[in-house]
Parts: sequence; structure tokens; C-alpha cells
Amino acid sequence: MAGNWKMYKTPAETTAFFEKFLPLVASAAHCEMVICASFTNLAAAVAATRGSRVQVGAQNCYWLKEGAYTGEVSAPMLKASGCSHVIIGHSERRQFFGETEETVLKRTRAALEAGLTPIVCVGEMLAEREAGQTEAVLTGQFQGGIAPLTADEFSRIVIAYEPVWAIGTGRTATPEIAADAHRVLRAQVEGKFGAEAARAVRILYGGSVKPDNIKGLMAQPEIDGGLVGGASLDPVSFASIVHF
Repeated sequence: MAGNWKMYKTPAETTAFFEKFLPLVASAAHCEMVICASFTNLAAAVAATRGSRVQVGAQNCYWLKEGAYTGEVSAPMLKASGCSHVIIGHSERRQFFGETEETVLKRTRAALEAGLTPIVCVGEMLAEREAGQTEAVLTGQFQGGIAPLTADEFSRIVIAYEPVWAIGTGRTATPEIAADAHRVLRAQVEGKFGAEAARAVRILYGGSVKPDNIKGLMAQPEIDGGLVGGASLDPVSFASIVHF
């Protein structure tokens, strides 16, 4: 269960969140828990979660280790800051910041090289779904941004399916719609990396995940967890999702 805080919270608010959240999930041993905070909150999150089972991730990374790239943060910097995970290719990065399959692949490889677990995002826009292009879009994103990885590299990533039309809109893909998309992705994995890799890879669902729909989503065997946006900002809300 991963929380994506996007551009919310200050360091003080981050500390306050974990003071409430950690006791609520202290008994949760059935899943990995990751909070992906903004760069300015990573230090506070790492400090607050030390000694707990909750891990900290970033929301993006650059593909080079260092250099004259003002405003960028490298994967080794994130690792050194205490991060274990990083979100790659989120739809908002694709939509607003020019992310492409090529840059997704470069960021993913950089994260892996630094010892981070990339959460690689894929998903279709509303117009693409309505045009019946969901499978084609997911296939293209997989083939361009994920398939070029080696088998060893692939074994160390997590995939997140995020239908863009369901992110922050209150519209959630039904469990069946989500599971269908996950099956498309798993079939792509099997075609490229084999049946064992397809069984082993974890595919998260992201898109208006809330306490009241997580149970139905997680009842689908194709869905291995959630990438939670707004509902992860509240400690009680996110804890109830963890305990689905």
C-alpha cells in the first residue's frame, strides 16, 4: 500500500501525520507500506518512520547521478536520504512535465542502479478509454517504458495501473475494469519476461482509492495493492486502507 502525497504537507505536518499513523498500523504485517512525500518532506518522513515498518519514497528522480541540472534530484541522493522507493512516470508527470516512455525507462534504470524500488505508473486518458484504446495504450507504455529492462531489472520494480480519468476525479474504475487492465499488463509481462515473472510482479491500482472501495478492489486477485492519492493524506483514512 503506497501513499502518494503529491504537492501537499510541510515537514511539521509530515511529523504530525506519522505520530497519528504509526500507532494505527503497528500491527500491519500483511503488506508493505510506503509513503511517497515531496522532496522537502523526505527528511521528516525518514526520521518519523525510523524503527517502523513504514518505508519512505520520493515522487520522481532524475536519470543522471549528478551534474549541472538545476532543480533536479538524483536517485543516489534519494537513497542517501533514506528513501526505499520512488514513483516513476506518474500521469501528472506525463501530462504536465513532458514525461515520455524513454524518460520513464531512464529514470527506472537510474532508480534501480541506486538501490531504489521504482513504482512505474501506466494508464490511459478518458478519451483513450472511450475510444476503446485502453489495451493499446497500456501495451505501448509497457513496451516503451518497461519491456526494455533486463529480467533482473524487471524483477525489482512495481507497476501501478492508474486510469487517468479516475485520478482525483472521484471516479473509480470498478474492480472489474481495474482487474481487466491488470490482466492486460500481466499478459504483456508474460510475453516479455515469462509466466513466473507475470505471477511474481506486483501491480498496484491507483485512481481515487478510498476506504470505502479498497475492499472491493483488493478482492480482485489481479490487484496486488494500491497507489493512494488524496486518501493517503489523512492518517486514519490511509490506515483503514492498509487494514482493508
